[in-house]
Amino acid sequence: MILGLNVKGRIWKIDQDDDDSSGGAMITGTVAHEMVSLRIQQQPEEQLLVQQGAEILKSFTALCAPVTLDIDERYELEIHTPPNYYLADKRLRIINHRPADFVPADGRNYVLLTLTRSHRAHGNLYQ
Repeated sequence: MILGLNVKGRIWKIDQDDDDSSGGAMITGTVAHEMVSLRIQQQPEEQLLVQQGAEILKSFTALCAPVTLDIDERYELEIHTPPNYYLADKRLRIINHRPADFVPADGRNYVLLTLTRSHRAHGNLYQ
């Protein structure tokens, strides 16, 4: 594991399959990349929206290596190692990716991902 990148995950390519018999959308996916090294940080929420109980969009920033990964928007990131990580087995949607300014052969190269996860403030998780 690269120093500072303390999480491993897999990146899923999300596709839309043919509709089912009742006309509903069928979302499918395949694993695009396995064992990707990451460091994830949650961005602070807007306090006024939290106080009002509105649905807030949790956003995260992830540092990801290596830079040669083929990642697009609408892909999803699933954390699987370590198993006791607070985002383990949860999926985050990639909404933006920015590669670093280094050449691909440079060891300091990384990709910066912007991720989202929808969360309802003051909601009951067991309903």
